[in-house]
Amino acid sequence: MKRKGGRPVAAIMYDFDKTLCTRDMQEYSFIPGLGISSDAFWNETERLAGSGMDRILAYMYLMLRKAREADLPIRRESFVSLGRDIDFFPGVAHWFDRITAYGHERGIDIEHYIISSGLREIIEGSAIADRFRRIYACEFHYDANGAADWPLVSVNYTTKTQFLFRINKGVLDGTDDVALNRYVPEEERPVPFRNMVYIGDGLTDVPCMKLVKANGGHSIAVYGKGLKHKVEELLLNRRVDFVAPADYSEGRELDRLVKKIVDRMAVVGDLVESHLEQVRDFAGES
Repeated sequence: MKRKGGRPVAAIMYDFDKTLCTRDMQEYSFIPGLGISSDAFWNETERLAGSGMDRILAYMYLMLRKAREADLPIRRESFVSLGRDIDFFPGVAHWFDRITAYGHERGIDIEHYIISSGLREIIEGSAIADRFRRIYACEFHYDANGAADWPLVSVNYTTKTQFLFRINKGVLDGTDDVALNRYVPEEERPVPFRNMVYIGDGLTDVPCMKLVKANGGHSIAVYGKGLKHKVEELLLNRRVDFVAPADYSEGRELDRLVKKIVDRMAVVGDLVESHLEQVRDFAGES
């Protein structure tokens, strides 16, 4: 396993909508600015999806169409500015620094990543954007006049999984498919799956949750107030390792859980490194 500054590396990956923030990011100011209800917007998205369009492309198409109809700006800076209105679950603001510091105490460098089907531009405008090494999310293409005209990147529920392998192999450039698909021995990958934690809120995160869990990492489904029933089935069906309230405050269940996982990473990492050293020594003697 490659090390960063001689220390093992771990990655915590987060969905965004209803995982870190309390609802879908479009519902804070974009949809109200259209003068329609959130239900109306998402129902129309579902109708488009029902005609054969990918659901992610459907919401992106509808954002542009509705914004033009309402004469709202669709420039990149306009979408970024929407991030200022995002409301996060308790404790999110201080979570990343605290967990990173805890990992450092245990001898592990923790990196945080977003893997979201939401809009990258809005996330970049939020108060926590600078806490992440990479933000993987949907993006618009902008024409010569700076107006959004087409989806540049669409991240749906299954394509999210490619970013797990990018993090695993250290190929963080989302356009570099050659390096992503090149064979790399497990022990040379910067972030082994056993050092991964995926945190999401439900069915749309299942492919990532299952992949991380199946490869020795940990998956956690979080839920808002009164929504525990929506994630309990994931636990019963062994799609996740844990469920916890979406409260990121110090000392709360999620905080204690992630710290225990970091503790386990430290112990397992030491055992694995010791084993690899023995193998290298044996190979050298041979």
